Amino acid sequence: MARSFRLTADGGSRGNPGPAGYGAVVTEGGKIVAELFDVIGIATNNVAEYNGLLAGLIHIHQLDAQATVEVAMDSKLVVEQMSGRWQIKHADMRDLAKQCRAAHDPSLVTYSWIPRDENSHADRLANKALDGGSAHKPIAVVQQNFLTDRLRSAEIPTFIYFIRHGETVLTPERKFSGTGSLDPELMQDGLEQADLVAAEAAKLGADVLIASPLKRTKQTAEAIARTTGLEIIFDESWYELSFGTWDGRSTDEVRAEEPDQYQAWLNSTAYAPGGGESYDEASVRIEEALEKLVAEYPGKKIIVVTHNGVIKTAVKLAVGAPADAVFHMDATPCSISSISIWPSDGLRALRSFNERGHLR
Repeated sequence: MARSFRLTADGGSRGNPGPAGYGAVVTEGGKIVAELFDVIGIATNNVAEYNGLLAGLIHIHQLDAQATVEVAMDSKLVVEQMSGRWQIKHADMRDLAKQCRAAHDPSLVTYSWIPRDENSHADRLANKALDGGSAHKPIAVVQQNFLTDRLRSAEIPTFIYFIRHGETVLTPERKFSGTGSLDPELMQDGLEQADLVAAEAAKLGADVLIASPLKRTKQTAEAIARTTGLEIIFDESWYELSFGTWDGRSTDEVRAEEPDQYQAWLNSTAYAPGGGESYDEASVRIEEALEKLVAEYPGKKIIVVTHNGVIKTAVKLAVGAPADAVFHMDATPCSISSISIWPSDGLRALRSFNERGHLR
C-alpha cells in the first residue's frame, strides 16, 4: 500500500536577494521522517521556497514513488502556482515548478497555504542552514548572483505605484483611520489632492488600476480613473490595517487614555491595537498581495490606491527592512511611492517614497 506523507517547506534569504537557504520537514502519521535543510548561494526568498519544496518532493519520491503528499507552505506564490491557479509566465520560475512536478507525480500531490507560525519548523531549518548547519544535498539547485544578473537582464519588472488617498476629516489631527465603521470620505482638500495626483498618474502609463474599497480610496481612484481611462479593480487585500477600538481617536488620546497599550504597540509590531490587526499580520497579507500582483501582471505598470500603513509595510518588505521600520516612515495624503519587482525571481527594488511634487 502506498504511503502518505505531509511536507512543510520554507526558504529565505538575508537580503532578498542574499545568502539563501531552505528547510523542509517530512512527516508520516504525525511522526517526523526527515528534516532537510541546506544553503543555495545567493538567491531570493521565492527561489529558496521553491528549493525547499523540491528537496522534500525528491526525498519523498525516494521513499515511495507512489506516495500521496500533502504539501503545506506559507508561500502563497508557490502554493497558487503549483496548484495551477496562478500562471507562471517567466522562465526561471517555470523551470523551478517543472522540476518540482518532475520530482514526484503531480497527481499524487496536493497544496495548501498555512499561516507562517504553522510553518515554524521548516523556517527554523532554513535559518539553521543559513547559520552554518549542514545537511545532505539532494538537488542541484538553481542559483546565481541576482544582483549582477539583474543589471544585465533585459527582463521588464513589474512597476507598482502606491498612491495614498487624499485627506479625510481624520487626517489633519492624525487620528487612527482603519477599516472600522467610520469609513470617512474625502474632505474638499482631499478631493483637490486627488485631482492633482490623478493628473500625475496620467503620466505614468499604467496598465492596471487597483484600489482598496474604502470610501477615501474609492474616491481617489475615481479621480485617477477619469484621467487615465483605466477601470478600477477593487481589492480588499489593500485595505488599511484595522485599529479596532482606536479607530477615530488621535495618537495623543490613545497615549493619554491607554498608555500601556499604546507603548506596547510602539514596542512590538506583533501587537494588535485596540483588538485590530497587528503590523505583523498585515505584513503577511500584503506579502501575498504583492506576490499575486506580480503573478497576474508580470512586466506591467500598476497603480494601487491604498493607505499609509499598507504603503509603509510594502516598502519595508521591498527593502527587507526590520519589522519596526514601519514606525519610521510616513506616506502623506496623495503621495506616490513606487517599487519594482522582477517576476522571474521576485527581486524587489524601492524606486521612490512619498513623492509630493505634484501637490505643490
